[in-house]
Amino acid sequence: MTKLLLASLATALALTVAPAFADPAQNGEWHHATSLLGEPKYPAGFARFDYVNPDAPKGGLVRLDAQGSFDTFNPILPEGEAGAGIGLIFETLTKRSLDDTSASYGHIAEAWAYPPDYSSTTFRINPKAKWQDGQPITAEDVKWSFERQVAINPNVQQYYQDVDKVEVTAPGEITFFFSTTNNRELPNILGQLLVLPQHWWEGTDASGKQRNIGASTLELPMGSGPYKMKEYAAGSSITYERDPAYWAINEPIGIGQNNFDHIRYEYFRDLDVAFEGFKGDRFDWWLENRAARWANSYDFPAAQDGRVIKELFPQDYADSGLMVGFVPNLRIDKFKDIRVRQALLEAFDFESMNKTLFYEQYERIGSYFFGLPFASKGLPEGAELAILNEVKDLVPASVFTTVYKNPVAGDPAKLRENLRRASALLDEAGLTLNGNQRVDANGQPFTFEILLNGPTIEPVATAWQTNLRSLGIEATIRPVDSAEYINRVRSRDFDMIYTGWSQSMSLGNEQNFYFGSSSADDENSSNYAGIADPGVDALINKVIFAKDRDELLAASAALDRVLLANYFVVPSYTLRNTRAARWDRFSHPDKLPEFSNGFPTVWWYDEAKAAKTGVAQ
Repeated sequence: MTKLLLASLATALALTVAPAFADPAQNGEWHHATSLLGEPKYPAGFARFDYVNPDAPKGGLVRLDAQGSFDTFNPILPEGEAGAGIGLIFETLTKRSLDDTSASYGHIAEAWAYPPDYSSTTFRINPKAKWQDGQPITAEDVKWSFERQVAINPNVQQYYQDVDKVEVTAPGEITFFFSTTNNRELPNILGQLLVLPQHWWEGTDASGKQRNIGASTLELPMGSGPYKMKEYAAGSSITYERDPAYWAINEPIGIGQNNFDHIRYEYFRDLDVAFEGFKGDRFDWWLENRAARWANSYDFPAAQDGRVIKELFPQDYADSGLMVGFVPNLRIDKFKDIRVRQALLEAFDFESMNKTLFYEQYERIGSYFFGLPFASKGLPEGAELAILNEVKDLVPASVFTTVYKNPVAGDPAKLRENLRRASALLDEAGLTLNGNQRVDANGQPFTFEILLNGPTIEPVATAWQTNLRSLGIEATIRPVDSAEYINRVRSRDFDMIYTGWSQSMSLGNEQNFYFGSSSADDENSSNYAGIADPGVDALINKVIFAKDRDELLAASAALDRVLLANYFVVPSYTLRNTRAARWDRFSHPDKLPEFSNGFPTVWWYDEAKAAKTGVAQ
């Protein structure tokens, strides 16, 4: 009898409100948080994150730097430069903890549910969630936000390509239906959806002009976040003001955070000029990207007398990986031959650069998941070998017999041996020496341009250029400003660029966006190289649809091994610490979060320190 009554009720709900599986009784239990690495750290009803100071004082100003310029405050456009700090205004369905990697906690959505086969996920909107004008955030806002972003931004469309449809399935509930099943990551990545106020964007501005979510705008935006935009100076600065009425200020995910009354971004077009601005106290926090400057350039008075503090933060890399280096454009013929790409790698002498340019601060990258447990090691065995055998005809034979290793130089003899191997590879690829010049079968010189985003990497490119020249290859180096660099990369108008991909402890759909054939011709994707390889595609699917952590580790190692074996990038180097300098006006909790330095989110303005250092203007 009870089963019959429940069945009748489910049928009635399906006919009048929503599909039956939107009911959490059939869609699975409601979750306050989920993790791809086991159970979330914080249980339902937790009071606050462990790493915050719940008594942190509110007040003060923090000034940050930004590079280039900005031309829009619309956060979803695929083109243009959105204003720095725009994420202070707009929020997502769920929120990450800085000490619980790969976990998502309820935010705009207080809970979510999904069936055992992960064919859908339903989010329940927090009734406390409000826009900055006091109106409630609704499930209709979420639906509209998703549909507009997918329609306007190809990046979002690619990221959420497995979403078949989205419906408001009950009051305050929104369900995303998937075209695939058993993708454990989908509920988590839907939680990352940026939620925008439909009523505001469909309204009119102060002059009575209709707003357009598909167009650029410099109207001060409205969102649901802890800060409002106070003012801006075109191309120069943006100032945000803390919203004392922020809906989540006393929620577990908001306590002890967003402590500054004002956050201001100061724009600079050149990093050297920006550093001079930092030295001159125009902003408070400097992220150092040059080893030589970190070693030699902090001899100015404020750094010597303690008003400026240098500090390394390893937390920022504790749950992240990286591949960065020189990336060839595989869409052009000169880089299609794998032997040519391998030869370019042989000419890169990291060890000498680390001595002469980097003050021994860096280590060489040898994996697309460098710093993470997904990196391949040794020869494949066990589950990884079984996965690779499934795609044996689609991947280089070397993945079964040869461990990938970057060539090691650092002295003239080792470099000469590397260059001999490179020359032999180029000869095999049909690029032979004609005097001192490397030419193809038609007698055309083999040359290429290295496009750089500013001058920072120019010394590295110059050192590589010298070695390439000894092989008969003329590589020209072209540093450009950020706007030109971005436009050329988006239009795929380059031979070679210096760039990379960051990776998390939760590999999944983003690998298609980085390396999949489906994104090779998408100018907005992060598939910079234009990788379109069936073996890579097959292994990406193995990663996305891994049934458990062990299978994910095996599939990721296999993917890493195949990417490396194809020489799609000349790996460079990294430092597993953030180098940061700051004017000593701030304090932070005794113990910083495990996976971030937490600045400025959990830090606060310290009036006593500021009095000694000098009050920021």
